[in-house]
Amino acid sequence: MKTALKTAIPESPARVPNALRLADATTALSRVLTFTYPADAVLGRYFRERHVLGQQDRGFVAEAVFGVLRRKELFDHVAPQATPRQLVLLWLARIAGFSSRELTPLCKSDEIQWLNATRSQASALPLNVEADLPQWIVERLLLQHDDDFIRKLGRALQDPAPLDLRVNTIRSNRDTVLAGLNASGIEAVAMPFSPIGIRVKGKPSINRHPLFTSGAIEVQDEGSQVLGYLLAPRRTDLVVDFCAGAGGKTLMLGALMHSQGRLYAFDVSQKRLDNLKPRLKRSGLSNLHPLVIAHENDTKVKRLAGKIDRVLVDAPCSGLGTLRRNPDLKYRQSPQSVAELMVKQTSILNAAARLVKPGGRLVYATCSLLAAENQDIIRTFLDAHPEFKALDCGELLRRQDINLETGEQLQLWTQIHNTDGFFAAVMERTT
Repeated sequence: MKTALKTAIPESPARVPNALRLADATTALSRVLTFTYPADAVLGRYFRERHVLGQQDRGFVAEAVFGVLRRKELFDHVAPQATPRQLVLLWLARIAGFSSRELTPLCKSDEIQWLNATRSQASALPLNVEADLPQWIVERLLLQHDDDFIRKLGRALQDPAPLDLRVNTIRSNRDTVLAGLNASGIEAVAMPFSPIGIRVKGKPSINRHPLFTSGAIEVQDEGSQVLGYLLAPRRTDLVVDFCAGAGGKTLMLGALMHSQGRLYAFDVSQKRLDNLKPRLKRSGLSNLHPLVIAHENDTKVKRLAGKIDRVLVDAPCSGLGTLRRNPDLKYRQSPQSVAELMVKQTSILNAAARLVKPGGRLVYATCSLLAAENQDIIRTFLDAHPEFKALDCGELLRRQDINLETGEQLQLWTQIHNTDGFFAAVMERTT
């Protein structure tokens, strides 16, 4: 099958290469390719070291590094053993749309010849190269999906994610926020699924906008917002976000509760919960209580056994549904790491389930694409816990006027829903 490999990118100043930018991108990429730390953390550290780099220089380096990560399967296929510099040149030539004439001033004598040689190779590509997913991920997906589905999924994951916003209904409403964003020159539209979601065109500096600093909006993917409606906490509920992290979903839950009831944000990381504090202050919520726990069986957790109305388990996972944002994850995860995560997911879900009182609701969610972290975990859990029954996600959403046909379990796919790849299952404790 012939595949168009070259996508022209407008030559804004941040995208025009020069020798210094090429050198910085090469150095930064070489550090990222060790896959020891997340790519965004490595780039952040590099930019702090290279504080002389301007905003446009940093923009070029980041775009080049992430561009290589998104298409690394292709580059490894056409140029095995390519150096970091060669990978950046391949990205410029094959993806960013720069011609040999434009790149010649930057290249050594033999590099243009080498680039031209890579262009002349046959365009029929293996499925993992077309999808730009490591072979082990493709093999897992083939257990449930055909080649065409995986090909379309992979291509969708190669595009950067849009900027999604959630309206904080404690502070404002969607119509008011849409009017404010568009009046300030930011092109924004209502999301198709989330009733409080807004999608912004481009990548404006939203964190400086008055609507952001006043707490009226937060950055949150639409798929993540849908999870809040599956939990559907009520005003008087006791609610636990079991793996709260920096609290994006927690803040949404607090707003859905109209800042009433009591909402616990559990996490094992003090640093992550500290990152929640400024967001909590902006939000205007008074019902949210962050709480550090040592592990899922902490005594702080056990004290709440059988008392909680709604529990959300946004479990630690491979994150493969977020490859638009974190393309390095496909190389930082492995079959072994997924197996280890499954053990952790099972333990966390079992511990969280003990909190739910009879008649209460438990939501298990991941941003993984793999059945091993999703359907398999839920099947095992329900087999071991007859006191829980599965609820239909599609029906729960329809009750809230969200038209999203999901079946019993929620599975969002980037190529279909234009969200990150989220999974969720909803269960109710019956006894």
